[in-house]
Amino acid sequence: MVNFNGKIIDSEKASLSINNRGYNYGDAVFETLKVVNGKINFFEDHYFRLMATMRILRMEIPMTFTLEFIESEILRTVNSNNLSDSSSRVKMVVNRKQGGLYLPEINDVDYIIQVTKLKTSFYELNNNKNIIELYKDYFIAPNLLSTLKTTNRLINIVGSVFAKENNFHNCLLMNTNKQIVEALNANLFLINGNIIKTPPLSDGCINGIMRKQVISILNQMSELTIDEASVSPFELQKADELFLTNTIIGLQPVTHYRKKIYDNSITKDLLGKLNAISRN
Repeated sequence: MVNFNGKIIDSEKASLSINNRGYNYGDAVFETLKVVNGKINFFEDHYFRLMATMRILRMEIPMTFTLEFIESEILRTVNSNNLSDSSSRVKMVVNRKQGGLYLPEINDVDYIIQVTKLKTSFYELNNNKNIIELYKDYFIAPNLLSTLKTTNRLINIVGSVFAKENNFHNCLLMNTNKQIVEALNANLFLINGNIIKTPPLSDGCINGIMRKQVISILNQMSELTIDEASVSPFELQKADELFLTNTIIGLQPVTHYRKKIYDNSITKDLLGKLNAISRN
């Protein structure tokens, strides 16, 4: 079952107009959320990021789009799929209503909420190989638009195809200044001694919700120092650990980059702390 503008309908009967602006121009934004036993992890952060993104893109935010309304619509969709006592992945897409070409006729919006079941409620350490490489065919522009969760994801798509064709589990994207920005589906953190480094938003990385949680955890740990600074490709092989973050996986250690093999001891400790705050 999916939620289309407040109406719960069978996903097989759901359809979009061929004039949908998200379909035609990528004129849409989205949030991916994790819901566990009827609780949306870090929901306020997701909500305020969604509202900020819509404002930046000049979408008209409906008066009904309160924090309470969005939460209730998400949970209503979860319940309609009989997943209120399980863990689920929720994707909420907001697109500008159809009309116009590049220039919209109106700035009002539609929304769609989809739900899929997840296997686990907690964030778990993935001990499988996670081999990464740089993706250098195309580059991210280091500006505000690159930090937004929009449906314009062509570089992530062609990068994912490249990774599959070359037997990599993920790739790192770079910006036009040749600094590393993020992975194909996650933010990036490097650990070197007691310094943990992550690319700044000004370099063009997604303003990730899980990135924010990890930075918050690190700011409370006196033994570790967080540094939001540009990351050069040359730093990858000097790092002790690399890990990736997003809302669904939590933290995922990188195991291999070229000839470098990484440890995961600090990543494992951070994952435990993340599980502790996600239950609050």
